[in-house]
Amino acid sequence: MYKLKKQEGHARRGEFQTPHGTVQTPVFMNVGTAAAIKGALSAADLKTIGCQVELSNTYHLHLRPGDELVKEMGGLHKFMTWDGPILTDSGGFQIFSLASLRKITEEGVKFNSHIDGRHIFMGPEESMKIQANLGSDIAMAFDECIKIPSPHDYVKKSCDRTYRWLERCKTALDEYNSMDDAVNPGQMLFGINQGATFKDLRIEHMKKIAELDLPGYAIGGLAVGESHQEMYDTIEAVEEYMPKDKPRYLMGVGTPGNIIEGVYRGVDFFDCVMPARNGRHGHLFTWSGIINIKNEKYSKDAGPIDKECDCPVCRRYSRAYLRHLFKADEMLAMRFAVTHNLYFYNKLTEKIRTAIEEESFEQFRGKYSKLLDTRI
Repeated sequence: MYKLKKQEGHARRGEFQTPHGTVQTPVFMNVGTAAAIKGALSAADLKTIGCQVELSNTYHLHLRPGDELVKEMGGLHKFMTWDGPILTDSGGFQIFSLASLRKITEEGVKFNSHIDGRHIFMGPEESMKIQANLGSDIAMAFDECIKIPSPHDYVKKSCDRTYRWLERCKTALDEYNSMDDAVNPGQMLFGINQGATFKDLRIEHMKKIAELDLPGYAIGGLAVGESHQEMYDTIEAVEEYMPKDKPRYLMGVGTPGNIIEGVYRGVDFFDCVMPARNGRHGHLFTWSGIINIKNEKYSKDAGPIDKECDCPVCRRYSRAYLRHLFKADEMLAMRFAVTHNLYFYNKLTEKIRTAIEEESFEQFRGKYSKLLDTRI
């Protein structure tokens, strides 16, 4: 259930109710692919850094440790001891980016595991079953992630098939939710809009999936090589046809500037591996731009990563110490850097929410949209 509380232009300030709590939007979801944040952050750490929604990966958890095992352990919330909302993606993106020797049919996708090469089949019903076993609050529909560029006629056929798959996802999840042993009977299905960068296909597909009246909708298949402007143009084309009373999720995006620009165009939910992955390599987000903590100039810098940040790392440790940890190849370096970056992203969406409430989002966008993506 989504409630719109305030709007400035297309930017929306709302809240979304889930079985494990109410999410304040716009929100950045923290990516814990295999039920853990890469960079050694625990569920307790997620609370400390202001995480609202944790995102885990259907494909990876199906391969290891196995979704049946997670169900046996009481579902993903109990398994990783996180009591807040969880979103699981469908596995579609990973099949198309990681798996080898895949074959797409009307039924689903046959592919080889990237871990051990074993043959696996996944279709809408299989994806829903895995996500039902995991017991997430939001289950993403199984779709084909089309590479950009692709021919118009192929994208059209793929969109039509993704729509048929969505209908099957809805039927399957309703069935799993009604079972006596359902891990999370309140699990909600989000549909995914596809169509590459073809506006006509995006709009046609969005109109069709909106008729299914699902709890939420995502824009998928972007941030895969197209330009930022192409991405923004696609969002603008689709947004007009997205239900106003449902949350909108831009999948796999992105930089702080992308998030600000996405909110400006009416998006509510975001996720991206970027803050954690960049952090593990020493690239840190600050309110003045991006720094590389490994640079020599920070070797004697006694200041925090960012004077404006009050994350646990900035409150206690210096740039010099963090640089030393990276140079000494200490695991703590990654933990501190990822903690800071995810805190920064969670704080960014909090500030965006406040700006929309105070009707100052346009000024916020003007000040930070380019600045936060600038390398210092």
